[in-house]
Amino acid sequence: MEQLISDVSHFHHTPYYCEENVYLLCKKLCTDGIANAEGSDIFVVFISNEKKQIPLWNQKASHRADGIILWDYHVICIQINQGGGPPQVWDLDSSLPFPSPLPSYISETIRPSFKLFSDFNRLFRVVHAPIFLRCFASDRRHMKDSDGNWMQEPPQHEPIVAEDGTVHNLNEYMNISAANATTDFSSIKHELYTQKHGIVIKENQLEELFSQIALQ
Repeated sequence: MEQLISDVSHFHHTPYYCEENVYLLCKKLCTDGIANAEGSDIFVVFISNEKKQIPLWNQKASHRADGIILWDYHVICIQINQGGGPPQVWDLDSSLPFPSPLPSYISETIRPSFKLFSDFNRLFRVVHAPIFLRCFASDRRHMKDSDGNWMQEPPQHEPIVAEDGTVHNLNEYMNISAANATTDFSSIKHELYTQKHGIVIKENQLEELFSQIALQ
């Protein structure tokens, strides 16, 4: 997998539009045969919290040697390894190998051993890619200031519209609360594969969740 597509430049990337970047990445993984044609082995993961302050390491946008940056939210793609190896993380904004095995991504990007104040704890909304590709929409309104000017230049492609005609629902995905975090993994299969907004988990559950998905 890594040998075939280790060059991140093969994928579309507009800085500060990670949700659209991952949307297009998922589509390309499917059309290029890297993921299943219907995307059944890939998941879109939104990372945020109630305070919209999440520290992540090894990010290209950082100006520090350790690559740390404080995002309001971030979006990645995680792919189940059909060959039985660890899941692979596709993070277009990371300086780590592309893709990276989930265990090393967690240790190098999430850094759970680094003790944080509770305001900086990361939460993860995991959405099955086929559902996300049908339901997600963004007209990029979140990237305009009060005068209607762009805070960051938008992608050149047209805004993403959901299959049902919805033009904007990004806030439904990036607004994440610990109160919504799943505590019972016994029902995750139904929720993860049927719910528009997937499931919310805490950072210490990420590896466990994908271990269970791989076994299903």
